Amino acid sequence: MDVSAALLSASIPLLAVVAWRDVATRTIPDAASLLLALTGLASNLVLQPHGVVFSLMAATALFAVLLFLFARGALGGGDVKLMAALALGMTAPEIWHFVVVTAMAGGVLALLYLLLSWLLPAQPARPAAPGLLRRVAHVEAWRIRRRGPLPYGIAIALGAAMILLQRA
Repeated sequence: MDVSAALLSASIPLLAVVAWRDVATRTIPDAASLLLALTGLASNLVLQPHGVVFSLMAATALFAVLLFLFARGALGGGDVKLMAALALGMTAPEIWHFVVVTAMAGGVLALLYLLLSWLLPAQPARPAAPGLLRRVAHVEAWRIRRRGPLPYGIAIALGAAMILLQRA
């Protein structure tokens, strides 16, 4: 198994966990961000050792920009940490592409949530049967009707997955 395949096989499941946790709890586990950062740094050391310093600088710059957005209430703290962690394993063009794809996925997510806020009934039915998936869906419908915060971890995970799949 080459390094790209190992990176992909380690990162894609972590990105799925991040997206699920953000939907279910509106939190992104710090452990997932840390593992993705370490995986990205390790892949950079193997694939492009001369680019590690640049990746650190670019991730730091991205973190600073996203921190400003966090201070303005546009992003959550977990989103900021996750995007900076993912940038550690990317080249400059990949970081740019990652930010653009993530923003586009976030726009689609926002439109979907806005559409669902109009389509969902005002008084929700109780979940038909117990179960984690039904319970999360019920709570998410409640959040959508009240136009709560978006689970932007979904958009970030999609953006990162696109970069990783293009690389592999």
